[in-house]
Amino acid sequence: MREEMQNVLREIAGGSGRITALTGAGISAESGIPTFRGPEGYWTVGSKVYQPQEMATFHMFCQMPDEVWKWYLYRMGVCGGAEPNAGHLALAAMEKRFGDRFTLITQNVDGLHLRAGNSLERTFQIHGNVFYMRCSLECSEAFYPIPAAVRPKNKEERLTDSDREHLKCPLCGARSRPHILLFDESYNEHHYHFYSSLKTAQNTDLLIVVGTAGATNLPNQVAREVYLRDGVIIDVNIETNPFAQLAETSARGFFVKEPSASALPAILAAMA
Repeated sequence: MREEMQNVLREIAGGSGRITALTGAGISAESGIPTFRGPEGYWTVGSKVYQPQEMATFHMFCQMPDEVWKWYLYRMGVCGGAEPNAGHLALAAMEKRFGDRFTLITQNVDGLHLRAGNSLERTFQIHGNVFYMRCSLECSEAFYPIPAAVRPKNKEERLTDSDREHLKCPLCGARSRPHILLFDESYNEHHYHFYSSLKTAQNTDLLIVVGTAGATNLPNQVAREVYLRDGVIIDVNIETNPFAQLAETSARGFFVKEPSASALPAILAAMA
């Protein structure tokens, strides 16, 4: 780690400024979860192969709800079989170290940050959580854990009558849907912390961006807010990306080109 970056981290850690981490698929890829847009994201129905941008839409859910649920129950099994890595644990330790000064904004739906020890109160899951469901008719804003009776699926398994019964809204009995931000939907505050994320960015002194390529809107807005306020941006990624470019053009920013499982513990150590 460069001495200049160490000095900046020590300065922020020793002050009262707010620290925000923004994470994407890269941190979970190090736990063995395939990236959403990789080969594992594709899904075959009969003889047709669907891309993630086709499967993960409310339109597709309305047309083929069983297939969408099968796809997400398969992904739930993949996520449930993974374990938090050293990068996740470092961010959990960062929250413990800085308390209310720390916020985690994650695009990941795998729940690994919560399992690593980050609190639900300070973790904004801006794309939802694959282990939860909510009413497809929006009879309420509530969301619920997927019942334990609904088991993860492999790619060949079909939904059973029991699955369909358990995957109903507990309030009105309509079909539930995965608690996920779908491609044909927009961010909102209640489910996806839209305004809270922007407000957090407006008060952030250090933004640590981890493993994201900037393919969705809200993360880009968060980074831009910090950039415009001359906050410190550190981008951790194994390859260059728009956040790395933003960091390197900012007044005090750094691009750390290495895996998050090694970079984040080093960043945490520098802030001790």
